[in-house]
Order: sequence, then structure tokens, then C-alpha cells
Amino acid sequence: MTTAALCLAGVSVGYSGTPVVTGVDLELRPGQRLALVGPNGAGKSTLIKAVLGLADVLDGTATVLNTQPARARAHTGYVAQTGNLDPDFPVSVRQVVMMGRYRQLGWWRPARAADRRAVAEALDRVGLADRAGLRFGLLSGGQRQRVLLARAIAARPRLLLLDEPFNGVDAVSQEAIVRVLRELSADGTALVLSTHDLTVARDLADLVCLVNGRQWAVGAPAETLTAEPLRQTYGSAAIDLADGRMVVVEP
Repeated sequence: MTTAALCLAGVSVGYSGTPVVTGVDLELRPGQRLALVGPNGAGKSTLIKAVLGLADVLDGTATVLNTQPARARAHTGYVAQTGNLDPDFPVSVRQVVMMGRYRQLGWWRPARAADRRAVAEALDRVGLADRAGLRFGLLSGGQRQRVLLARAIAARPRLLLLDEPFNGVDAVSQEAIVRVLRELSADGTALVLSTHDLTVARDLADLVCLVNGRQWAVGAPAETLTAEPLRQTYGSAAIDLADGRMVVVEP
């Protein structure tokens, strides 16, 4: 029997005793892709941070890679919604991706052949091997996001968390990121991504969790991305089912 990559049972998460999201029940297996879907301020980022051990689990049980969230961090990758690197900072693309190897390498040790190989493979995977020597800040927004994805996967995580990875990303970079995520899941990496884009969730996710202060639904996209669960999640938002696409218009 395969151990779940992520198991949340009756979980409420938040900060300093104040809940942000309640009643979350889900299980994610290795190689599966989970989309957290909900409006801005719904608590998607807080839920991701709880899986990382950076927000509090106030109730229920959260198991990440068969251990507590903070203890699983060495095997968990994270791509934040807003990059935490100043584009004006004089660091190369290769150096940014090498940061993903620091847990294996240690801050005080020089890069080994295995680290350099992992960095080269990660950059090749996101289609930016030819940009390795460039300054990070010279890249487009979409390319920078791909570099941050390469930084996360250079550590070869078993679970990868991405917070709104397609915000402000051009079509070429979005296509490249989607391709990489599909490849990673095919290799057995479990993926969690937050998004407000219903088309992305429908096309990419195996499981969808609808959240807005609480979990409203969880299951396959065909079950969750339908009119009634979306109305419950988004409140008075209008849902336009046109040309087979679902569009949520927030009031």
C-alpha cells in the first residue's frame, strides 16, 4: 500500500489561534496533482504554508510524507506566489537555482558535481539552460518564475507546493511550467498548486479542493468544478458556462 504524500483530516489552519481555513479533509497520493481553488483571501496560501509547517494546524491532523509538516520540509519544494528575490540583486540564474541545493549542500560547502548536475538538469527541464549565466533580474517575469520552479525541483522534492504559479506569466512560460509539472507527477512527485483559474484546475489537476474560509468540496474536477459547488465557494459570484468553459465573475 502506497503511503500518502499528504493527508489532512479535519484540519483547521491559521495563525496565533485564529483560524483561516477550517474543515479540510483530503488525501494526496504520490504522482497526483491537487489544485486549491477559491477567491482571493480564501486561505489557499495559508493552507499551503500549514503544509510547510509555516502556519499553525489548530485542529485535526496534518501528515506530510508520513511525518509532521515541519519535519518533512527537507523533502518538500515550494514556489511562492511572489518571488522573494530582488530582480536588482546581482545574482545569476545558475546561482538562484543552486539555492535549491543548500539543504543537501550546506551553506559552508562548495558545490559538488552532483549539485552542479542537478542545477543543470533543472534549468534544462524548464527550458532555460541557455540562460544559466545571465543575471536573474534581466529575465522576463515568466522566465523568472521558471527559474524559481527550477530552484525548487533542483532539490528533487517528493512533494512540490506552488502558490499561484501562473500569475503574471506569459503563455510560453505557462506552457513550459505545465509541461514540467506533468513530467514531475509522472515521475511520482505529488503536487499542490493554488489557483483562481478554473481552466488550469480542470486541465491540470487530478483532485480539486474548493476553499473559502472552509473546505466546500474536494474531488475530481468533473465533480467539483460544477455550478453548485462553485456557487457555494464563491458566494454570489456569477458562473458563465459558455463554450464548455466555466468562468467565475467575482462581485
